[in-house]
Amino acid sequence: MKNKWSCLAIACLATLLLSLDLTVLHLALPQLVTDLGASATQFLWIGDIYGFALAGLLITMGNLGDRIGRKRLLLIGAVAFGAASAVTAYAPNAELLIAARALLGVAGATIMPSTLSIIRNVFTEPGERTAAVGIWSGMSAAGYAVGPVVGGLLLDHFWWGSVFLINVPIMLLVLIGGVLVLPESRNPHAGRPDLASVALSFAGVVTVVYAIKEAAHQGVEHADVLVAGVAGVALLGLFGWRQTRLAEPLIDVRLFRRRAFSASVLTNLLAIFAMSAMMLMFAWYLQLVLGWSPLQAGLAQLPGGLSGAIGGILAAKLIHYIGRNGVVALGLAMNAGAFLYYTTLGFELNYLTLLPAMVIGGIGIGFTFTVNNDNVLATAPRERAGAAAAVSETAFELGGALGIAILGTVLNSAYRANLVLPAGVPGDAAAESIAGAVGVASALPAEQAGPLLRAAQAAFIEGIHATSYVTAALLALIALLALAGLRGVPKEIPEEVLVR
Repeated sequence: MKNKWSCLAIACLATLLLSLDLTVLHLALPQLVTDLGASATQFLWIGDIYGFALAGLLITMGNLGDRIGRKRLLLIGAVAFGAASAVTAYAPNAELLIAARALLGVAGATIMPSTLSIIRNVFTEPGERTAAVGIWSGMSAAGYAVGPVVGGLLLDHFWWGSVFLINVPIMLLVLIGGVLVLPESRNPHAGRPDLASVALSFAGVVTVVYAIKEAAHQGVEHADVLVAGVAGVALLGLFGWRQTRLAEPLIDVRLFRRRAFSASVLTNLLAIFAMSAMMLMFAWYLQLVLGWSPLQAGLAQLPGGLSGAIGGILAAKLIHYIGRNGVVALGLAMNAGAFLYYTTLGFELNYLTLLPAMVIGGIGIGFTFTVNNDNVLATAPRERAGAAAAVSETAFELGGALGIAILGTVLNSAYRANLVLPAGVPGDAAAESIAGAVGVASALPAEQAGPLLRAAQAAFIEGIHATSYVTAALLALIALLALAGLRGVPKEIPEEVLVR
């Protein structure tokens, strides 16, 4: 197909925007909450509703693309995403903003699996498919890195809505390019979607994600967290059981019998679990310990994300030398090494010594996600590519939520354990997090604010060290799991190979 690389460009542009959009919100939140007068509850919903809608609908939308056509679903999603972005940018109140963010999540759920499933159907030659998935993964990593920089530049010159308004012209390009160059593909034997399965998958995923997020805020001992967690797992279990009883399931659970598929999904989930710690730590360390601006912090993290793009491109070539399990394990080991370096971070930072660790870790991320995503796509039938891509994306969302909840708890627990408050300083808010300590210090006289900030920063650095050690150990264990779990997977996976 002459236009297949043009198809890849459209898919990459769409996924670049989605990953960029996830990161710019964090920078815009303080301004938009102030301007709209959002309450604490509304603040949480503004941040979380996008992820709930996205994660809950990925499986359904991936399956819908297989049934009605991946190109059609991608174009519908592009229109919806652009429209919702415009509404978000000009939202006059918090209620409308929450609704617009929910629509953005729905639109994102149509786009994410569509891009990968289109790649799977356009690139049928194994070597080219792996290279295409590598470029796609690289663009996703680049979006996460570029997001804070773009957001910082826009917020320095414009109002908070500008970070959402930039989505409109980009989605217009995706729409026009998609109409002109994307081929249509669908499962010719697809039946009617099972509505009970749609409801179970949405309710199960959203409930589990909610339980994870609440556990991070309240702790796992709270009754609502336990009830939500048990209910979510039960719903997903019922969903899985129902799939085995249907002639046309949303997910063919037999795919999990294929070792390349199941090991790749699990490894990706655990890897993003660990990677989420890095984004959490650096956002606070660079700004609240070193005192850098959001734009400076975003620029500092840019090489790591761009290195992920390089790793995605190099992964396809490296497979031929050390195999698929070797590339995934190497990528995870490189990240484990980077986190070991992060245990040396302190009050002062020589950026040139941090840069190699960030680049090594970024390349490793590119290695891991490229090969795992290619494994998932290659071991699923082409007509079920959307559903397979949705499983991979859902695991990514669950892993990210778990990582922020669990490793964020490790970070905050170590912070609280090491915090020594100066005499006479109110302790509740300051002991909750370093952000709380900064807020308390802003209302204190200088002779009290300085010692409080220093104590909070010292405790947070100890928290970074503890979290980095835990994350490095996890990554090393996941590398061993990948080395064993992906052993024997062919370097070039032919069509619908069954890897036992």
